[in-house]
Amino acid sequence: MSCAIGGLSRCAYYYQPKLPDDSVIMSVLSAITDKHLRWGFPKCFNRIRKFGYKWSHRCVYRVYCELKLNLRVKRKQRIPPRSPERLSAPNKQGECWSMDFMSDSSRNQQRFRTFNVIDDFNREALDIDIAVNLPAGRGLPVIWINWPNIMAIHSKYEWIMNRNLLEKHSSTGQNHMV
Repeated sequence: MSCAIGGLSRCAYYYQPKLPDDSVIMSVLSAITDKHLRWGFPKCFNRIRKFGYKWSHRCVYRVYCELKLNLRVKRKQRIPPRSPERLSAPNKQGECWSMDFMSDSSRNQQRFRTFNVIDDFNREALDIDIAVNLPAGRGLPVIWINWPNIMAIHSKYEWIMNRNLLEKHSSTGQNHMV
């Protein structure tokens, strides 16, 4: 009678929801994630399917999240933009040189390397050494004869060498990389 007054059926009043027993799913998921720590949900669910269980992915994902197994997605970290300092222009000839190794190939696919030494004041090529096999020590006699005050070496990383710094290292006997 009270159900009729409230507009509610007796079935709805006496209904007790049946909570699913997720203990089996929890134990299977725990066993998989204990063995494979970094596996995400798709790999775990595929392994459950290979074991022969027919649970839906929604049910398994609900339990997966209840166990707090959902892993954080690691995003690619952005590198802050680099602002290189501008090099000062030399005031006179022979004040600053640049040297660089370059590689190229001819029409018949023969590879060769060049060693270039350039004066930065007037962009004059002081030395260009071309060879198929060009070790680093081969270009050193050209540099040691008329070494300028500043030498800029262009490679994977930019290096600027000061003659005073080089002489200080060579006088102390320390090894240095050119």
